[in-house]
Amino acid sequence: MRRRGERAPKEKVAAAEEEAKGAGRKAEQGAEEYQCTGLLEQDFPELCARSGITGIPRVTLRPPPSFPEDEEPAEPTLPETLARIQRKFSLFQPCIQVARDPEDPRGVRGIFLRGWKIEEEMLGVLSQCLPALAGLQAVHLWKVGLTEQLLPALAALLARCPRLRTLSLEGNPLPEPAFHVLMGSDSTLVHLSLRNNSIGDAAARLIGQSLSRPGTANRSLASLVLSFNRISDLGASHIAEGLRLNRSLLSLSLANNNIGDAGATRLAKTSKEPESWSKRPSSQSTGTGPDKLLLGKHGKAPAKKKEPSRKEEARPQRKAPEPRVTRGRESRSSTQEKPSSEVLDVAEPLNPLLEEAREHRGSVVLPGNRALLNLNLTYNRVTERGLSAFVAALEGQRQQRPKGLGRQGLRCLSLERNRIPPDSPALARLQELLPPDAPPGAPQEEQEGGP
Repeated sequence: MRRRGERAPKEKVAAAEEEAKGAGRKAEQGAEEYQCTGLLEQDFPELCARSGITGIPRVTLRPPPSFPEDEEPAEPTLPETLARIQRKFSLFQPCIQVARDPEDPRGVRGIFLRGWKIEEEMLGVLSQCLPALAGLQAVHLWKVGLTEQLLPALAALLARCPRLRTLSLEGNPLPEPAFHVLMGSDSTLVHLSLRNNSIGDAAARLIGQSLSRPGTANRSLASLVLSFNRISDLGASHIAEGLRLNRSLLSLSLANNNIGDAGATRLAKTSKEPESWSKRPSSQSTGTGPDKLLLGKHGKAPAKKKEPSRKEEARPQRKAPEPRVTRGRESRSSTQEKPSSEVLDVAEPLNPLLEEAREHRGSVVLPGNRALLNLNLTYNRVTERGLSAFVAALEGQRQQRPKGLGRQGLRCLSLERNRIPPDSPALARLQELLPPDAPPGAPQEEQEGGP
C-alpha cells in the first residue's frame, strides 16, 4: 500500500527519464550558447560540464622527451621518484596533452589524445573548442576507438580548423573501409598517418581513388603513412593506380605490410611512362581514362592534336614550381610538427594532363609520376624481381628526365628487411642510381612501430 503522495514505480521511471531528457536539452543549449575563448584549458572543461559529461579529462602539457641513451641521469631523490611514479600512473587516465607554440605560450600548436575512447558527446565538444584554436597545426589520435560512423564527423571537424595540416590517426581499426573520407578534395591536410589501422585491400582501393579521381582528387596531401597495415599486392596495385594521375604526394610509406613482387612492380611502373594503362579505353575506378579526359577538354581526338600538344609542351616549363626537392626532404619525417611558415606554403601540384605526352599506336601516353620522391617498402616480401623493376624505373627516369620541370623522381627508396640478399647486383645498381644524399634505411618513426 502506497502512502499518500507517493508515486508508482512506473511513474518514477517516467519522471526520471523526462528529467534526464530535460537535463540533456539544457546541457546542449548551454553548450551552444557558450562562446569559446581560444584557451583550451578553459573552454574544454566548461563545454564538457555544459554537455553533462562526467569524469572530464584533464588538459595537460605534453611531457618533455626522455633522457637520451648516451646520457646517464643523476640518482633521483625520493620526491623525484614519487613524481615519476605519479606521471606514469597519470598516463592511464584520460587527458588531452597539448604542445605549446614557442612564439605564443598560451597558444596550442598540437594536441595528443591517447588510449581513451572518444564518444559522440566528446566529439561534439571537440568540434566546438578545436576550431577556436587559431594556431592548431597537428592532431594526434592514438587508440581512441573511432568508428566509421564518427569518422565523417571528425573529417568535418578538421575542415573547420583553418591552419591544421597534420593528422595522425593510428591504432583505430575499422570493420568497414572509411579512411578515404579524410582525403577529399576539400581537405587541407599535408601530412596524414594511418599507421596500424588494419587497412586492407578494400580500403587501399578507396584511398587510391581519392588520390586520382579527376575533379575531386586530393591536391594538398604531400605525405601519407600506411605502414603496419594489411595491404597486399592487390592493395599496392590500387595505390599505384592512384599515383598515376597524382602530382601532389611526395612521400609514401607502405612499410610493414604484405607487399610482394607484383605490388612492387606496379609501384615501380608508375614512375615510368604508363603505356599499358594509357591503352585502356576507360579507368576502372572513375570510368574516365587519359584519352577521354583529353578528348573532353579539347574536343578532338588526341592523335589529331599535334600542334596544341607542342604548345602544352612549353606550358609546364613556365608555370612549374621549382621547390619540389625541398618539399620532398621535409616530408620524410611526416609525424614531426612543422612550423606554420613551412606547413602553410603548399605548392600547387601540376596537372598531369598538362605535361608533355606522346602518341603510341593511336593512344596518348602520359609521362610517369616523377613527383613522388620518397617510397618506403621496408619489412615486406619483395625479392630481387621487384627490385629489378625499381632499377629499370630509375634508369628510365635518368634517361627521360625532363628539363626545367623541377621533378627529379624517386630520391629515397627503402627496401630494407625484405627478401633481397645483401650481395645482390641489382641492389648495388640501385644504390648507384639513387642520389648520394638519400638517407639510408627507413625513417625512425617507421622502425619504432609505437605511438
